[in-house]
Amino acid sequence: MRNQLSIPVTALALLALAACGTESGSGSGDGGDGGGSVTTDLPVTGVHWSVDSVTVDGRKSAAPAGANVEITTKGRAQGNYGCNHFGADVDVKGDTITVGPGEMTEMGCAKKIQGFEDALRAAFSGKLKARLTDGKLTLTTEKGDAIALTAERPSPLVGTKWSVNSLLSDETATSLPAGTEKKAHLTFGKDGAVRGNLGCNNFTSTAKVSGSSVTFGRIASTRKLCPGPEMDLEREVLKVLKGTVTYELQHRGLSLTAANGKGLAAMAAPAAK
Repeated sequence: MRNQLSIPVTALALLALAACGTESGSGSGDGGDGGGSVTTDLPVTGVHWSVDSVTVDGRKSAAPAGANVEITTKGRAQGNYGCNHFGADVDVKGDTITVGPGEMTEMGCAKKIQGFEDALRAAFSGKLKARLTDGKLTLTTEKGDAIALTAERPSPLVGTKWSVNSLLSDETATSLPAGTEKKAHLTFGKDGAVRGNLGCNNFTSTAKVSGSSVTFGRIASTRKLCPGPEMDLEREVLKVLKGTVTYELQHRGLSLTAANGKGLAAMAAPAAK
């Protein structure tokens, strides 16, 4: 039985994508049996860890894009299982990380991703042995299952391809219409332009960044007709990319929110591994 998240989804989504401070972390997990130097006083907090894979009962499953974990200095783990955001209390002592009962959002996910989420949720609980080996982090459960992770650097607003992954309405995040995943995206250029896809049609516009706001100019787009869900997404994205909106950039996540509370959340393309 899953525990439903008790704090606003938008807040958790942003927290899950945040990196605290500039502490440098060391990279991805191996299968738990690699060689090299091992650190036991682990600098695992304040680092945005991208999940590479989960190995359960000897079976290794690659993580979907966006799966991540961050452990804050205040004793919380937060991140994304691959589709749903989660949070849990943690205690870090030496090379042991103890993860308490988790809370998560309840977004519908593709069957394949759902299977990975279930595996990661089960593995990321209880007492875990953490090991940094040659810049790689592995979390191993008491029964020998393992989570492999890589430290990720923050993505800049300009020059990053931001892929829209959910729609926002005040404090609620909803999944994209079925079949439109990875359709809508935008990239802010150094020339003050913004380009991308609305869900169906390609577009160009101007984007003036000032403080925590972005002011979009008139949008020019192609005139292609697409299936209903893609057009539905396009209409929602167009409502956000209009006039002045508030933006929040936290690690590899971006949110754009209009004055009426409507917005979108996007993720940077995963770093090369």
